Amino acid sequence: MSTHVAVIDYGMGNLHSVAKALEHVGAQQVEVTSDPQAILNADRVVLPGVGAIRDCVSELRQLGLDQVVHQVAKEKPLLGICVGMQMLLEHSEENGGVDSLGLFPGEVKFFGDELYDGDVRLKVPHMGWNQVQQTLDHPLWHRIEQNARFYFVHSYYAAPGKTTQLAGRCHYGVDFAAALAQDNVFATQFHPEKSHTNGLQLLQNFLAWDGRW
Repeated sequence: MSTHVAVIDYGMGNLHSVAKALEHVGAQQVEVTSDPQAILNADRVVLPGVGAIRDCVSELRQLGLDQVVHQVAKEKPLLGICVGMQMLLEHSEENGGVDSLGLFPGEVKFFGDELYDGDVRLKVPHMGWNQVQQTLDHPLWHRIEQNARFYFVHSYYAAPGKTTQLAGRCHYGVDFAAALAQDNVFATQFHPEKSHTNGLQLLQNFLAWDGRW
């Protein structure tokens, strides 16, 4: 099995921590790159992201990598992480509204300045460990227990337009998409590279995944 993974470098995201985690779980070659051809030549591709989605989308488009992501999504396994997942949806409420890549129908919403779980006021951003309910039988959940905990850092959450694309659900004041899946694309709101055993297992599953399920 060849495991040449391209981590898309558009100036945003935990690029090297993702790359190190992939190497740790057995990737033969991990290339952090903004070169479209290098990305298209890889066996698998990771789209990370942190920070403001407007900046992420703008940098991706300025480098011409938005179209590369669309092409990758048709051809090989693609993993989106955090804002990398949010960018795969159609639109985000952030900064007055941002149009994204539109691989998944749906939008990204703000948790709000006053978020409650019952009578308990919750802090925004949602930061720390939380349980993920697996809602699809997907290869990337292999050897990961139902309601396993993963590490989150985000103020906005994904509300997918199709429930059939919801691969994992989390609750923090509201139910939101912790993971999305469609064809050979899988995306997580949480950071697998920061989620210890469960996160490393998911990345290992990604290396073994051929895009079918």
